[in-house]
Amino acid sequence: MGTTAREQPRDWREGRRLRALELHEMGWRGKAIADALGVTAGAVSQWLKRARVGGRAALQSHPPPGPARKLTDAQRTTLPGVLAKGAEAHGFVGDVWTTKRIAVVIKRVFGVRYHPAHISRLVREIGWTVQKPIQRASQRDETKVAAWREETWPALSAKRSRKVGR
Repeated sequence: MGTTAREQPRDWREGRRLRALELHEMGWRGKAIADALGVTAGAVSQWLKRARVGGRAALQSHPPPGPARKLTDAQRTTLPGVLAKGAEAHGFVGDVWTTKRIAVVIKRVFGVRYHPAHISRLVREIGWTVQKPIQRASQRDETKVAAWREETWPALSAKRSRKVGR
């Protein structure tokens, strides 16, 4: 008995329900099916009832209900390229993306409004990571910081280790 791609179960639960129906069609009893599949006899009974009323399609998985995506698949594939241009290319000061900025760009480019709280989920879906920028003082002198790390810090940690070693 060959199966087409449409007949293939979408997930393991659907596969288990369809297997229960196959076993029933082969003459197995409900309790034996339940034992073989590791479920209760009541579950098998419900599945077989659904199959009697709605056929094999009644045992198939249904996607969870919820609102449709606001951005189309084409827009989602375009979004990384739009954001890759950088925040400054879209008129922001500083080249750092925030959820509020991304929401504004999506509204401008695609005409779709997203709440900034949902942008982090969208960003993960397109393969980007949410990162918090490092905030440093504008007066910071990198050469002095490097010198402190190379000269002062080793001396301080050496003094501390000598006190601990006493």
